[in-house]
Amino acid sequence: MTMKKTLTIAGSDTSGGAGIQADLKTFQEHGTYGMTALTVVVTMDPDNNWSHGVYSLPIDVLKAQLKTALSTGIDAIKTGMLSTEEVIKTAGDAIAESGLDHVVIDPVMVCKGEDEVLNPGTVDAMVEFLLPKAEIVTPNLFEAGQLASMKTPSTIEQMKSVAEKIHSLGARNVVIKGGKQLQHDKAADLFYDGKTFTLLEAEKTETHYNHGAGCTFAAAITANLANGLDVREAVIEAKKFVTAAIANGWKLNEYVGPVMHGAKNRVGAPEITATEI
Repeated sequence: MTMKKTLTIAGSDTSGGAGIQADLKTFQEHGTYGMTALTVVVTMDPDNNWSHGVYSLPIDVLKAQLKTALSTGIDAIKTGMLSTEEVIKTAGDAIAESGLDHVVIDPVMVCKGEDEVLNPGTVDAMVEFLLPKAEIVTPNLFEAGQLASMKTPSTIEQMKSVAEKIHSLGARNVVIKGGKQLQHDKAADLFYDGKTFTLLEAEKTETHYNHGAGCTFAAAITANLANGLDVREAVIEAKKFVTAAIANGWKLNEYVGPVMHGAKNRVGAPEITATEI
């Protein structure tokens, strides 16, 4: 038996809902063999309202992990939390050396519950070292605005303009996640391939248990690409996967509730519409 091999270059979420933990669970649910290159360890303090601590790993440790994983013959790579410009360049260099086409850039800029870029210099570094290597980039509304050096979009029309700008910076495909801040009656994401916009819509789920949704979506796209789907279909199937995961999210403790990564395979796929606009 052989399995497609997927690599996540990202941070460790000690609470288990996001980061490499979410990625590995998602890879497993898609039947791929997941590997990791850790950039940071993120902890949460239960004595201080679950405040986040971010602990970076030495750059030589990251390089050694990348050498290990890439030596096995990876089929698809995704990135997550990359904490410094040096980490971003290291990841970009490794991706370039791998020669892989299936590269998913999830431009994580903040920890859950925070509203400022973790390290402002990382945005420029992502644009320089990662976007030109991306088969697809998967920002949320805030991250999309930061990458494009534009106002955070809040409507579909604004998302289209931002997606065009990000595409012009080198990403071959863009999917902007709408999230709760989008002024729309459905849970909507916008996919752009440089020519056509596709609006992906599902029924909204009223829940606070959505920790890890962004990581899960990007990891599902990565696994779908490794398994042979084209980019558009990979995104549509990932939308189904994460929508089911959010709809079945659960309470971990008084502070956070993660998505249920195995929901689609156990409960079934929700209805998703994909409309060219």
